[in-house]
Amino acid sequence: MNEDGTGLLTIGELAALTGLPVKTIRSWSDQDLLPPAARTPAGYRLYGPDAPARLEIVRSLRALGIGLVAIRSVLHHKRTVAETAAQWADALDAQIRTLRLQSAVLRSVAARGSAAEELPYMTELARLSARERRLIITDFVEDALDGVDAPAYRSGLLAATPELPDDPTPEQIGAWLELAALVREPELRAALRRLAEHSARTAGAVGEPAAQEQAVIRVAELMRVRGEEAVAAGIAPDSPAAEPVIAELVAAWLPTQTGTADPPTEDGPAARARLLEQLETAAEPLAERYWQLLCAVTGRPAPPRWDTAGTWTTAALRAHPGPYELDRSAFDGTDPDRVLRAFEEVTRDVAALVAAVRPEDLALPTPCAGWTVRQLLDHMVWENLMATSIAEDTPRADHTADHLGDDHRTAFADSVRAAHTAFIGSGMLHRTYGPYEAPGAMIVQQVVVELLAHGWDLARATGAPTALAPEAAEETLAAAYRIYGAAPRTEGSSFAPERPAPPGASATDRLAAFLGRDVV
Repeated sequence: MNEDGTGLLTIGELAALTGLPVKTIRSWSDQDLLPPAARTPAGYRLYGPDAPARLEIVRSLRALGIGLVAIRSVLHHKRTVAETAAQWADALDAQIRTLRLQSAVLRSVAARGSAAEELPYMTELARLSARERRLIITDFVEDALDGVDAPAYRSGLLAATPELPDDPTPEQIGAWLELAALVREPELRAALRRLAEHSARTAGAVGEPAAQEQAVIRVAELMRVRGEEAVAAGIAPDSPAAEPVIAELVAAWLPTQTGTADPPTEDGPAARARLLEQLETAAEPLAERYWQLLCAVTGRPAPPRWDTAGTWTTAALRAHPGPYELDRSAFDGTDPDRVLRAFEEVTRDVAALVAAVRPEDLALPTPCAGWTVRQLLDHMVWENLMATSIAEDTPRADHTADHLGDDHRTAFADSVRAAHTAFIGSGMLHRTYGPYEAPGAMIVQQVVVELLAHGWDLARATGAPTALAPEAAEETLAAAYRIYGAAPRTEGSSFAPERPAPPGASATDRLAAFLGRDVV
């Protein structure tokens, strides 16, 4: 501070007080942000006692990105700080939206592996107005459905427009870019046209359109839930346990067909064939992706995925083309003591195979459904755990979980021990289960069939001998013929068509051939 008692500061003293460079203070002073209060006889600038506080205001506003012209208006009282802050906040919001758009375009380019020639088009797509986005979808729908008399289906597609919010997220912008690319694909147009043509053929249900639509939605949701529950419970689509599920779904679906051409009125082959046709027609992955992207763009919840339930339900309908007439002869001749002894013998030999599996063997392919050794072992552990849970009256629903962990040997041994204890302790071998009152001993026998067949898969995968549990294999093969002899060998079934077994093949080899393995 000057020693003349005026309280004025030189530019160097002001720099020392505020920590700002002399060059910066001089520049702001030249731009009328900090006018000098006086000058020395030699012409050097002097600043008043309020200068440090004024510099702090300037520094703070600059740190917020506000320009010097706007700061000058504040300091000269032409604008309030609040007015300036609001103006610059709006400008920053616009800049942020631009940066998000640029980020979304670049991420989409990186994810799609786009060529340089696509950049201008993708940038233009991201900048389209709401009206221009709607026009893209409208033109796409009108072109795809040209000449198809399906007004309800058409109006549903046209009503779903990609309305981006005012401040879209990068994910929403990315979804719009993918959607705009998808509607250019001929495969999507063909898929939607097939769905529209199917809608035209099956239209005409009696009742209010809105009520009819809600009924269809409820049935679709029931099918999704039941199908996913069946998969989670490990119910094979071609097993007897699948029939009650299919019967329930057909009964719920029949009322939605009222008013269609030649509507089915009761569960039977005609009804199941029509439902199967509808499900197969609706299985359009590109159309499902189209709706997922529309929901992502608008921020609405994505529709539940149908692939898991759809695959199971269509496979179950193929396997059960008509209401199931249970042949109870499959339940005959199941001796609980012999079944338990067979379980003990089979698990003894299979456990020896599992114990010999090295960590590096877990990635080997197996003859079973394209599974690796690890996936096969996980399924075998699941079979034991599922049977245990049935015996304890607490059926599991974690079919897709990892049941193997880091120690496949211990996981398998523990699952065998738990199953054996449950079979004896719960009285399962002498009880009945399910709507068909299946003997518990037969459920255990099914586990024995599974373990022996998958033990054969494991032996083949690891190069071990396949003649497992010779004392129990013959009666296990006979049980497989009795239980599964009439089971359909259709797409999605548990078993592939039976294969021939060479002369002199062991009982385990013949079991594998019966269940669709190539043993030659």
